[in-house]
Amino acid sequence: MALAKVYFAHVNFQIGLPIINKEHIAMTTKTIKQTITFNAAPREVYALIMEEKKHAAFTGNTVKMSSKVNGKFNVFDGYCHGYNIELIEGRKIVQAWHFAEDGWPDDHYSTCTFVFEPKGKQTTLRFTQTGIPEHKAEALKSGWKEFYWQPMKTYIKNQNN
Repeated sequence: MALAKVYFAHVNFQIGLPIINKEHIAMTTKTIKQTITFNAAPREVYALIMEEKKHAAFTGNTVKMSSKVNGKFNVFDGYCHGYNIELIEGRKIVQAWHFAEDGWPDDHYSTCTFVFEPKGKQTTLRFTQTGIPEHKAEALKSGWKEFYWQPMKTYIKNQNN
């Protein structure tokens, strides 16, 4: 019986299961789940992530963002890059993200899922990131709050004034 080696650009795994990257290094991963409420409609919050000018405005950095499935993106001046897996305007974004971090394998992507739910005049964003190298999970958990959720809330507040 012959064994085959199979490589994946990204794969969803549950917390604690090892991922074998193409260098054949086992890596334990974690998952982040966050729920955030924004004072804007789902389409507006979706647009903050997917429209280059709006994304650049709240991050203060250069952004390249394709609006097509399999299209690529590059944010924070190259610190993060990846590609779109699923896009449902105003409702859902699924993307593969790579972070330029020590100990983050060059060929490894985590999967970020953004689900936008209307709640009156607000939006509840349910965010999940899977496949995070274990040693980066806490930093990314706080990073999403500091570099995305809070600046997005500030941007929306300033647009409404």
